Amino acid sequence: MTTTSTAVERLDVLVVGAGISGIGAGRYLKAEQPTKTFAILEARAATGGTWDLFRYPGIRSDSDLYTFGYDFKPWRDKDSIASAPRILDYLHETVAENGLGPHIRHHHKVLRADWSSAEARWLVEVERTDPERPGASERLQLSAGWLFCAGGYYRYDEGYTPHFEGRDRFRGRVVHPQHWPEDLAYAGKRVIVVGSGATAVTLVPALAEDAAHVTMLQRTPSYILPVPREDPIANRLKRLLGAERAHPVIRRKNVVQQRAVWLFCQRFPRAARKVLRSLNAKQLPDGYPVDEHFDPPYDPWDQRLCVVPDGDLFAALRRGRAAVVTGRISTFTETGILLESGEELEADIIVTATGLNLQVAGAIDLSIDGRPVSYPETVIYRGTMLSGVPNFCLAIGYTNASWTLKVGLLCEYFCQLLGYLDAHGHRAAWPVADPGMPTRPLLDFDAGYVKRSVAELPRQGPAAPWVMSMNFFEDRRLLRAGTVADRHLHFA
Repeated sequence: MTTTSTAVERLDVLVVGAGISGIGAGRYLKAEQPTKTFAILEARAATGGTWDLFRYPGIRSDSDLYTFGYDFKPWRDKDSIASAPRILDYLHETVAENGLGPHIRHHHKVLRADWSSAEARWLVEVERTDPERPGASERLQLSAGWLFCAGGYYRYDEGYTPHFEGRDRFRGRVVHPQHWPEDLAYAGKRVIVVGSGATAVTLVPALAEDAAHVTMLQRTPSYILPVPREDPIANRLKRLLGAERAHPVIRRKNVVQQRAVWLFCQRFPRAARKVLRSLNAKQLPDGYPVDEHFDPPYDPWDQRLCVVPDGDLFAALRRGRAAVVTGRISTFTETGILLESGEELEADIIVTATGLNLQVAGAIDLSIDGRPVSYPETVIYRGTMLSGVPNFCLAIGYTNASWTLKVGLLCEYFCQLLGYLDAHGHRAAWPVADPGMPTRPLLDFDAGYVKRSVAELPRQGPAAPWVMSMNFFEDRRLLRAGTVADRHLHFA
């Protein structure tokens, strides 16, 4: 049963999503624009976004927390690559330390938003569910000067699973990591993990601790990069300088390090391939078919490198607790999976670590004076605003470095823009792109989840400020040190 409220609450800023981006946006608003009223709406029952949603064994970041964490809050743990529970603790600490709790409203899902040019405000329709009364909800309306969409770019309610022939024949259990069942007992069981991306390489060593055996079944290999779980230089600097003073030094070191690895892979792909193969071979038993299972058909960083802390995936392979099989699925059977090669893999549980589904801005239906906004017909401006859409920002992080590095810069720019509007007596701002400007896909990335959905995303142009930059140093010059307004940004 759904009821409707007629009261309309007015806010300066509405932040959508209470994950790592939304929490960061709330803190920057509190610190840089303390007079602004704002709320952070979260459709789910908990704060933390990805780090609360995903519950599969072993879940962790594949970026170091000195750069994946916030610029304003040092990472104090000894582990650089951290587990989801510790990241969630860090986010909850950020909420408490910055007084964000009263601003966060759970069970609030934004459905649609219509911009009124006459009022220079968004009228936002929200569905609020009642956790005490399943099926009961209320429709609310909020009036907001700005929308800041901080929900990332993938669907929280649905992971991607391709069609598998014969899936219904399998007598065991099939699960997707995005919806990991709390009651899944895998100890002593034979498990197949279908996939070779970050989720799969995280799951396999974690499951192998208790499962009878784990098989990672991949159609094509991924590049695997073993890294230390702890950063010895960072830990030494923290002991010498203290966490606060060491934080910017460590952060800059790791930004430079990330950038150097990416540039090396881009400029010298053959050499990078050899280095990665050598690192993998050293971690594997003698005579292991490295080229069959760890030699992708694409260049390094055409897709994101999969990080394995302390080489845990390779350790599971060395111990015989796990195996990698490369091949194409013909069909599921009653007892496992039959490959096109004729090989049959037996399993009690099959995990489909087959990726994500993308969506823009939490799939909010946007309109301007009643006219629907088509996201693919817009062009990204400074990596955050959309051409022709007033008072609207997206928070999308890097694909070749830590997500939060980019989002932090976007939040800083957003707060600067709010201050600019106040100082000049403006109420609205929107970028205008040249109609003849050539455009290309928003994300220049070869990952399957991107290719499946890229046609539904906004576009990017050929040069700044219309480029979806993946370079922290360029973005810092544009967003932090550059002018707030340019000839492309219009005001009213």
